[in-house]
Amino acid sequence: MVQFVGAGSGAADLITVRGQRLLMEADVIIYAGSLVNPELLQYKKESATVYNSAYMTLEEVIEVMVSAYQENKKIVRLHTGDPCLYGAIKEQMDELEKYNIPYEVCPGVSSFCGAAAALQAEYTLPNVSQSVIITRMAGRTPVPEKEEIAKLASHQATMVIFLSTGLLEQLQVELMKGGYPADTKAAIVYKATWPDEKVYRCTVETLAQTAKENNVTKTALIVVGNVLEGEYDRSELYNPAFTTMFREASK
Repeated sequence: MVQFVGAGSGAADLITVRGQRLLMEADVIIYAGSLVNPELLQYKKESATVYNSAYMTLEEVIEVMVSAYQENKKIVRLHTGDPCLYGAIKEQMDELEKYNIPYEVCPGVSSFCGAAAALQAEYTLPNVSQSVIITRMAGRTPVPEKEEIAKLASHQATMVIFLSTGLLEQLQVELMKGGYPADTKAAIVYKATWPDEKVYRCTVETLAQTAKENNVTKTALIVVGNVLEGEYDRSELYNPAFTTMFREASK
């Protein structure tokens, strides 16, 4: 069995209880060393064999998995955050199916959740935004034309932008092209939930300048939207005048 495990947003103690148990039981661990906190390896048993996939191709990763499975070993593929976001797990699962190797996915805390915690923000404020758009700028890897930043920005929803720290000048142009006013609140969250986490609040038009002034060049999320500051409506869920399945509205 191969277990795809979400490592969490950064801090070693933010891995799930299940994820920690799977790490402790694993005979073979393949971890995304470019982003996963190496402190997580403290949970492994002494006899476990560890591979850093930052130096491996897909084919090499699969070769290790197949070999370990044939030896009846427990395998953990440790991905940053939650594997479903920019984790490249689909191609691995497809390869495993070719070998009839079973697998499961253990979810993790995504860095976009860690960024919200760092900002002490709620992404979905009533009458401000009820949607969160998770995306990235087109770079060496393209994005579908319908998902260009300017087109997504036209919705004026909360946006959390991955893998784009090196493209901030272009990003802020695209955000404003899509309809965000230049003074819309934004934030750069560097290494959310890691010990060296940093939060830089700014506006859409000062994203690139803020990153440059603080030497942020990678490993950061960009959050954009009016949920970061301003007025909002009270939630109906806890409004005494609102009836729910658990309580009647006050009279």
